[in-house]
Amino acid sequence: MKTFKIGGVHPNENKASANQPIEVVPVSKIVFIPVSQHLGNPAKPQVEKGDIVKTGQLIAKGDGFISANVHSSVSGKVLKVEEVIDYCGIRRQSIVIETTEDVWEESIDKSAQIITECTLTSEAIIEKINENGIVGLGGATFPSYVKYKIPEGKKPEFLIINGVECEPYLTADHRLMLEKSREIMVGITILMKGLKVNKAMIGIENNKPDAIAKLSSLTSEFPGITVHALKVKYPQGAEKQLIKALVNREVPSGKLPMEVGCVVQNVGTAFAVYEAIQKNKPLFERVVTVSGKLLSKPSNLLARVGTPITDLIEMAGGIPEDTGKIIIGGPMMGRAASIIEAPITKATSGILVMTTKESKRITPVSCIRCGKCITVCPMGLEPYLLAKLSEAQMWEEAEDDRIMDCMECGSCQFTCPSARPLVDYMRVGKNKVGQIIRNRKN
Repeated sequence: MKTFKIGGVHPNENKASANQPIEVVPVSKIVFIPVSQHLGNPAKPQVEKGDIVKTGQLIAKGDGFISANVHSSVSGKVLKVEEVIDYCGIRRQSIVIETTEDVWEESIDKSAQIITECTLTSEAIIEKINENGIVGLGGATFPSYVKYKIPEGKKPEFLIINGVECEPYLTADHRLMLEKSREIMVGITILMKGLKVNKAMIGIENNKPDAIAKLSSLTSEFPGITVHALKVKYPQGAEKQLIKALVNREVPSGKLPMEVGCVVQNVGTAFAVYEAIQKNKPLFERVVTVSGKLLSKPSNLLARVGTPITDLIEMAGGIPEDTGKIIIGGPMMGRAASIIEAPITKATSGILVMTTKESKRITPVSCIRCGKCITVCPMGLEPYLLAKLSEAQMWEEAEDDRIMDCMECGSCQFTCPSARPLVDYMRVGKNKVGQIIRNRKN
């Protein structure tokens, strides 16, 4: 069974919502749409207080090469353009809209008909991906069109599609592969055309046999696309680990997948590309898993960007009495929400409601030098050492020991018998070393 070779852990899967079909979240009375819900520069607002907008209308334009357009997810009146607190407690410029009857832009095709043929050129595909604000939906929200601007001297060989969804609890991609399989396959062929490659590989962990079977049954209709079952191991969905598993190539430290002839996209992104190219629909909604051991109805919900987190939790049965923490994302890489009235964004893959017992951190004790963190690190790092260097503010040494290669997957902290807050130190260290590197370049 294919997998990556170095490190990895096996947390309990807890995929309680795997058999729950995707449900649509009703449009909220008021939505809060951040102009920065992607990697790179925030988009610039194109509307102001009092403006009337339609669903799918451009309301903030990408600013710079690494940025992304933002579209209204609802129809209504702009109440204000001001800073709104996100789930981390950070103030972010947002467009607040009071909703009315849901009127979509006339150019969007709302029919259920699946359109398979794409007559656009590679350049036109890339431009339309840019116009429609498509970003990576696997978590990083990197503006997708940038991946298709191939540097001079480089040539892509493989498009790799990430259907792994290795984080515990999350099942949004799984349901999307089951319910929108043909649209995803069309989206992949469009991405292949945009990249000018003739090979695409879909990687799916073998705990999703129904998704593997469903997509495999369609490959005869879509030349060049193959489906590959992968061993269940976290973090298999990280792009460097996925590349290693599928094509046995290693992305060098500090380099991007293009260095080894690969471009990686999430299955959710492939579906969003299908809708953008074939239906002229911007990215203004996404599937979100809402789960937790005490939730009465773990769910997969199609929600408009800007919808308050509380609305999604209510659809999953409401906040249980013994809730200790709410995580946005998965339990390994997600972050605790400090305010649950905050909106979901393009980056919101999951909402995890944790019990008091689950959410309580174990009191850390001294490192016992067991080496488990080294064994499980998928990047071949020494987490115990990097954490100590970060704690001691030894930034030069941390850079030399490749702290910037850390993907913050949490494998080290998950396996640490001393409950050391290794990822916390890594994040602090990466932030500081990243600043130093940027200042050096300026």
